[in-house]
Amino acid sequence: MEKLLQKDTELLIYLNNLGSEQWDSFWLAITYQFNWIPLFVIILGLVFWKFGTKKGIFMLLFITVLVAFSDQFTNLIKNTFQRVRPCNVPEIQEYLRQFTYRPGGYSFWSGHAHLSTTFTVFTILLFGKKVKPIYFMVLFPLLFGYSRIYLRVHYPLDVFTGYVTGVVMGFIFYKLLQYLYKRIFKEQLV
Repeated sequence: MEKLLQKDTELLIYLNNLGSEQWDSFWLAITYQFNWIPLFVIILGLVFWKFGTKKGIFMLLFITVLVAFSDQFTNLIKNTFQRVRPCNVPEIQEYLRQFTYRPGGYSFWSGHAHLSTTFTVFTILLFGKKVKPIYFMVLFPLLFGYSRIYLRVHYPLDVFTGYVTGVVMGFIFYKLLQYLYKRIFKEQLV
């Protein structure tokens, strides 16, 4: 395990040092959740366009539960593992590019990568058959997750694990939605 963590640190240093000052503001903007509001508004519009008002409200409530559960589950994992963020590890600071952005809390796993992947997988499963451009949403977690490495607030393993668990959780929530939708609305979710 120690060797894996060492390789993870080495990969972080390598990826972080690919950055340059001219790209710093871009990656800071990418990592800021509120800059993604237009994407969420589009998804919300798709929900009401496809499902109408009554079912749309149900879907909105379901997505709210998905986000809250994913967020709290991530906090449970972070507080269990308590891996210090790389930006707060004194031994590696001289090897990393420095930013004023320095969040507290723990590193493992990346909540940004996990939640964005959960939401993306769920959304693609929900709309993929009818709205083909929805597949471009894959860029959301990829950019969001990489921003965390670029800004040296997560190790690559944190982001990768967030992606993997996000795929699983997005799939589970979609299956749960299929079940509940059929029980409540007496029809298949398509």
